[in-house]
Amino acid sequence: MKQPWGKARLTLVLYPFGAGAAAVNVFFASLITSWIGWSVLSPVQSLGLGLLLGGPLTYAFARHIHKLMQS
Repeated sequence: MKQPWGKARLTLVLYPFGAGAAAVNVFFASLITSWIGWSVLSPVQSLGLGLLLGGPLTYAFARHIHKLMQS
């Protein structure tokens, strides 16, 4: 019988998608906040924040997926 994927392995596999989604969302959030006078982030700045935020967000998503796989 195959061993189920653990949370760490799921996180590593899903991290590129989570970091990319976080970067896109951070960029679009900066566009929205420009309406109140804040500066718009550059794509490089958004990517950097996406890489930072992608880890914890992807881990939370991987925990959720792992719970679904267990039931």
